[in-house]
Amino acid sequence: MAQNRGIPRYTGFLSDREQVLAQAACHKALFSAARFWGGYDEAERKVLCLEPPEAWQEEPLAYLRLAALNAGEDKMPGHRDYLGSILALGLDRACLGDLIADPQDSAVFYAIVLADKQEFIASELTSAGHCPVRAECCEQLPVHVGQATERALREATVSSLRADAVLAAMMHTSRTKAADYIAAGRVEINHLPLRAAHEPVYARDIFTVRGVGRYQLADIGGKSRKDRIFISFFQY
Repeated sequence: MAQNRGIPRYTGFLSDREQVLAQAACHKALFSAARFWGGYDEAERKVLCLEPPEAWQEEPLAYLRLAALNAGEDKMPGHRDYLGSILALGLDRACLGDLIADPQDSAVFYAIVLADKQEFIASELTSAGHCPVRAECCEQLPVHVGQATERALREATVSSLRADAVLAAMMHTSRTKAADYIAAGRVEINHLPLRAAHEPVYARDIFTVRGVGRYQLADIGGKSRKDRIFISFFQY
């Protein structure tokens, strides 16, 4: 990875796994002037910003307000509708970051996009699903939208820090069921396949269960009087 003097470089939006690989590449190249940014603190899809100390900084991202017009509650376009309609404009997935529902208005979504695609999407996006929509450029996400994406921290106790025990607690299921998911190859930890139910897990590990969802082991605490271990976690 070349360290371009004074010239910032920005990728498209990266998935979680792509961010892990990009971070590893930066470390291998001894490139420390890198950051990830997705438009708000809890963003999932993010752009890798390579900004050497002497470089000027650009804003690689922009925001759109997407409003459904004349739609009943049962016909409001959702995340999948907006995603499909934006990609149908001929754009690559890397041009689009998170799509966030407005918790105060069911007719509104916000999209985070690459800055050079904002005007194009605003002018060309006219419908999503079977509903007409209006796309407008905006300067930033409303505060209540960014705050609404914060995940609730949950707590549980586990008998050990084995993968099946922790996964069972986070999924509110039995260890046998959790082990079945692992044996079927449906579980990844930090975007790598989990091979065995007995593997140890650590704080900050991210679990992806195909067909179910994702979890992050936020913290590992002390033990209860019954010798069980306290954990806290997020569910995406």
